Amino acid sequence: MGACAIDETGNPLPDETIEICKVSDAILFGAIGELKYDNDPSLRIRPEQGLLRLRKELDLFCNIRPVKAYDKLIKNSPLKKEIIRGTDICIYRELTGGIYFGKKETSKDGKSAFDGCSYSVEEISRVTHLAFKAAQNRNKKVTLIDKANVLETSRLWRKTVTGIAKEYKDVALKFLFVDNAAMQIILNPKQFDVLLTENLFGDIISDEASVI
Repeated sequence: MGACAIDETGNPLPDETIEICKVSDAILFGAIGELKYDNDPSLRIRPEQGLLRLRKELDLFCNIRPVKAYDKLIKNSPLKKEIIRGTDICIYRELTGGIYFGKKETSKDGKSAFDGCSYSVEEISRVTHLAFKAAQNRNKKVTLIDKANVLETSRLWRKTVTGIAKEYKDVALKFLFVDNAAMQIILNPKQFDVLLTENLFGDIISDEASVI
């Protein structure tokens, strides 16, 4: 799968690989990139296409990314020890919807492009329930990261999550716009327990949180 699969078959995720995955009990997944592909985003066939197809084919809709500051590893972070010590966050990222899977177009003259972003209540609900159930076994806090002041999809996320939160009366729900969340994760990561967010925001936020 990925770069090696393109080199060997011309396909970032051959059908044979998908079939092997479907009859397996577990999948161990490593890195799929290669510098020659990373440095040329204009390529028609890319390793990431295999990753997106794998998620869609197997309906891997929930990506769980824990972020914990272990005392013995704190020295390896570029952030101040007193800021990150005690951090224990779990990021719940929706993985099969949003802009990564939306309609994509480039104009015939190459001077404009379009990426569509859409979400359904069903897509939002199923990952939201998992996040709240996780919070019940942690510190009972969920923070929804969105951009509801600008994006219609974010407004649907906020409305849907607010409704579901009523089923989990022991869990506190907060909201943060993604730009503020990116700042808060560095300023005071210990304030967070479970972070819930859509695909693109979850991709960026979890990579940022990894420096902790």
